[in-house]
Amino acid sequence: MSYRIEQLALKNFGKLENFNCDEFSNINLIIGENGTGKTFLLKSLYSAVKSMEEYKRGDDISPIGDILAEKLRWTFQVDKIGDIVSRASDDSLEFKMKLNKSSLSYQFTKSATSRVSTVSTPTNSKEGNSIFIPAKEVLSLFSIILKSRDIDKTFGFDDTYYDLVKALRISPSRGRNFTVFADSRKVVGNVIDGRVDYDENCGKWYYKNKKNQKFSIGATSEGVKKIAIMDRLLANGYLNTDSIIFIDEIESALHPQAVCRFLDMIDSIANDMGIQVFITSHSYFVIKKLCLIALKRENIVKCISLNQDNKTQICDLHDGMPDNSIIDTSIRLYEEEMEEVL
Repeated sequence: MSYRIEQLALKNFGKLENFNCDEFSNINLIIGENGTGKTFLLKSLYSAVKSMEEYKRGDDISPIGDILAEKLRWTFQVDKIGDIVSRASDDSLEFKMKLNKSSLSYQFTKSATSRVSTVSTPTNSKEGNSIFIPAKEVLSLFSIILKSRDIDKTFGFDDTYYDLVKALRISPSRGRNFTVFADSRKVVGNVIDGRVDYDENCGKWYYKNKKNQKFSIGATSEGVKKIAIMDRLLANGYLNTDSIIFIDEIESALHPQAVCRFLDMIDSIANDMGIQVFITSHSYFVIKKLCLIALKRENIVKCISLNQDNKTQICDLHDGMPDNSIIDTSIRLYEEEMEEVL
């Protein structure tokens, strides 16, 4: 069985003063208005998962607390990790995550600088390589991100960007690949009408269409670059069945038709291979498409709706769309249009 997150409990984690979920699915959609903590939730999971993957990897003997503190600081870009604690509370930040094969919990106060005061040592490290795909594409910023972290050691691009560009540097493998990955790459190729590759000799990315016309990455659309990132990760062997994928604002820079085909690919990866996926979105098209995917059977798409009052709604999209401002705004605009027409 692939690694998957089963439960999460957060207390005083940034904008998330109190969050609990006792059951996640293969695909997990996180929605909510600006400022409700969607990206914070995604990064809280990612920093914990990546810390567990780095723990005891190879010959590394670093304690989990040191790995975690470093990951939190560079993921959230804070001078001291205590700055992650909710400003409105004087209590400690608490994090508890249960995977099907392990677990991790920790806590620290606002006074914490570079150490996590209390952390549970996982019974075993997590296998696989998880990845976070930010809302902004990284290919045109590739060398800048690497320089800012490898040489300058400065804030600007957090660990979600840095980990991604390191994963993209890996060349595509010529060996046998997962059938679902191969099929997904065909879908990607059709959506972007070509492929994106990296020229190791000059250290630059370029786009080549199906007519073999070559273009610099700067002259390539944002949407093509974003989808091409997934193509590269499917091709170079970085992702496998033990990976967990986090995608922030999946609809960013994509046409609704491309969004739908991208989500079909995510559906195959998640439900045919068992790779868990977490997605944030503001898009009606994303919610509607995932609702259609969820109709196949129960408990394959979970929707987590965050609200300003910290009352979280969690539902199975198989049962229909939850009440949320995205749907409400769509309905209101339709009603306004009908009033004008009639």
